[in-house]
Amino acid sequence: MLDINFESLRLIGLNHSITSQLTTFDHAVPGGRLARVCEVQRDWIGVHDGATALNARPLNRLLRALAAEDAALAVGDWVLLSTDGDDVHWLSARLTPLNHLARRTSEGRRQSLASNVDTALLVMGLDHDFNLRRLERYIALADAAGVAPVAVLTKADIGIDVEARMAQLRRRLGPQVPAFALNTLDGDSARVLAPWLGMGQTLILLGTSGAGKSTLTNALANSAQATGGVRADDSRGRHTTTARSLHRCPGGACIIDTPGLRGWQPDAGEDALAATFDDIAALARQCQFRDCRHQAEPGCAVRGAVDPDRILNYHKLLREVRRTEQTPLERIADRAKWKVLVRQAQSRGRQNRGG
Repeated sequence: MLDINFESLRLIGLNHSITSQLTTFDHAVPGGRLARVCEVQRDWIGVHDGATALNARPLNRLLRALAAEDAALAVGDWVLLSTDGDDVHWLSARLTPLNHLARRTSEGRRQSLASNVDTALLVMGLDHDFNLRRLERYIALADAAGVAPVAVLTKADIGIDVEARMAQLRRRLGPQVPAFALNTLDGDSARVLAPWLGMGQTLILLGTSGAGKSTLTNALANSAQATGGVRADDSRGRHTTTARSLHRCPGGACIIDTPGLRGWQPDAGEDALAATFDDIAALARQCQFRDCRHQAEPGCAVRGAVDPDRILNYHKLLREVRRTEQTPLERIADRAKWKVLVRQAQSRGRQNRGG
């Protein structure tokens, strides 16, 4: 029989949506109890059973089952935990996650970030870290997983042109994504973000190193995550956080802190990406040409109504998504085509120079 203490498990994110999935869970292990993954390391998995934090090891059959699904254990997963006679803790099964955040590396490999997340706090500094293209990339990642994005602009006390940048962000993103400018050191963060910090809610922090994710975690969870400074010239951090970890908040929410994300692609298809840029998609239906790229085509309804840099970013992300979906043979053919085009352009350049 599976041991479930609902009151204590609510403090690590158990909610009605998760509870409804328990009927499909494997209850076969005697003395098994429900736990949540709080940290993933190479040789062990940190879990919490609502009362105690423990280090456990996954059984080989669980690893094989996950590998067959092209999946891996991630922070936020709910798992079946048991303890043997030698007081060694084992993980034997994983509850199918309600959602899963992942990214693609530059090689197209899928990398798990977290599971069972309600809200993504997209953390960006109002110093040299400010980059709206990157913020849209974060939004695409969250949208692809069905996670609600909230933009959190940190360092409001020392930022550059704070009011102008916040106005620029709101014009570009519209009202669909809530956005806040915070000084995470003044103790007001929990009040501002209270609507997303309710009992049973799980949040994840996404941002670059030095954006203030660990400082925000400390403010919301009353924890003592190590924090560090940033370089003065470009505001890049020193990778204080090296692994994803789950932290409990006083009000019953959980926060997943993550290492800095910089070079990566959203794990999204074209439809998910279109949902992130739904303003472009809606206006594109009014364009004169169905295949309009919103560049120099006549009768374009998008150009002039949407920030030109947002259009460029949409096309850039769309190219990345299409490359990810290509087969190896299609990638080879695509590279060969571009090599031919580059050689032709170089040849024309030499001819124009009289070479």
